[in-house]
Amino acid sequence: MGLSYKSVLPFSPEEIFAWHERPGAIRRLLPPWLPVRVVEEAASLRDGRAVLGLPLGLRLVAEHRPDGYQPPYSFVDEVARLGWRHTRLFSATGEGSTLVEDRARAPLPAALLRQMFAYRHRQLAGDLAAHARAGAEARGGSSTGPVTVAITGSSGLIGSALAAFLTSGGHRVVRLVRRAPAGPDERRWDPAEPAEDVLAGVQAVVHLAGVPIMGRFTEGHKRSVRESRTGPTRRLAEVAARAAAGGGGPSCFVSASAVGYYGYDRGGEQLDEASSQGDGFVAALVGDWEAATAPAADAGLRVVNVRTGLALSPRGGVLGLLYPVFLAGFGGKLGSGRQWMSWVGLDDLLDIYLRGLVDPNLSGPVNAVSPAPVTNAEFARVLASVLRRPALLSVPAVVVNLALGREGAQEFALAGQRVMPGALTRAGHEFRHPGLEVALRHLLGRWDLW
Repeated sequence: MGLSYKSVLPFSPEEIFAWHERPGAIRRLLPPWLPVRVVEEAASLRDGRAVLGLPLGLRLVAEHRPDGYQPPYSFVDEVARLGWRHTRLFSATGEGSTLVEDRARAPLPAALLRQMFAYRHRQLAGDLAAHARAGAEARGGSSTGPVTVAITGSSGLIGSALAAFLTSGGHRVVRLVRRAPAGPDERRWDPAEPAEDVLAGVQAVVHLAGVPIMGRFTEGHKRSVRESRTGPTRRLAEVAARAAAGGGGPSCFVSASAVGYYGYDRGGEQLDEASSQGDGFVAALVGDWEAATAPAADAGLRVVNVRTGLALSPRGGVLGLLYPVFLAGFGGKLGSGRQWMSWVGLDDLLDIYLRGLVDPNLSGPVNAVSPAPVTNAEFARVLASVLRRPALLSVPAVVVNLALGREGAQEFALAGQRVMPGALTRAGHEFRHPGLEVALRHLLGRWDLW
């Protein structure tokens, strides 16, 4: 079956083609609702090959064709065993704008191809616009060019997406890993005793590593969560401070944090970065986690603490758990459903991290949440509506308590914070998907049902 999908973007063919040639582009374009992952990226759009992983260990190899490679106007890849041929065409339509066209011949339903290509075009437009905005924000500082960024936790949901987002935007990512490095863009990082030169030549640090907070709140789990955050964060901040003092080190330290800082139950109170710290294990943990970045701030580095809400992606986190349940028609609210959920789409979260890296005016705690929080009941209603499924079932609080323990249920599944992105709003930040329905339709490929 053949299909063509077109859109016009306010960027030149040269800009768009260059974006596709950079590492990470294929990862940014792969729809997150599909059970497909990138095993290997193509080294060249002219004659390279990309390997995609499917369920049950299956592999697909897409080979780029030299006869279709005409920069900055076209490139082609084929999967011979499937009869797949995919041509990307970029045609200038006016000053600084381009007609982007995907042409595919593939043994796939037309509806699925349209979903895939609509996602790709929206993602491409969003990423290019985000990097253009970041360039404008950076011009207020000392650097307007590509940044070399060291990332911990680069294999996680947020870290892997952020690495691809940065490299496709022209930045260099150095992954700090706990195993033996697999290439020049990886460095060994020991959280207990990081090497003094681990940040040499790095201009910025994004620190994401840590044991997931979600889980049954046993004493062992809480100890693991705390030990994976406070100590490693302080030691990395100390190394960053010494590297900066010696010259050639980072000037910016962006560290993950969480809206759990505000406590597990603040009712309907609107909370921003100036709001007080709340009660409970997570609030105390986040307070200490943020305090652990003090050595970097004391040394003059610009420190940003990204207080993240529920990061939405069908590839993991809360939406990764709820998506198959709701898709099967078994979704519904948790407990009373009155608790507030402060959420953020994964792509918007990446934009916030990028802004934290380049905007010289952004520092301190930053609430990484949508400007439109919803109650748990409303979240369930919207998710079910997007998937065209009922949301008639509910999970009683007693069941949540049995699954996560009383403290885990109270501090995570049934926790409620109505958090607003105060610092970002004051900075004039633009969200790609400020509303929940639009965000879910993008993430789940459901806009064609509007």
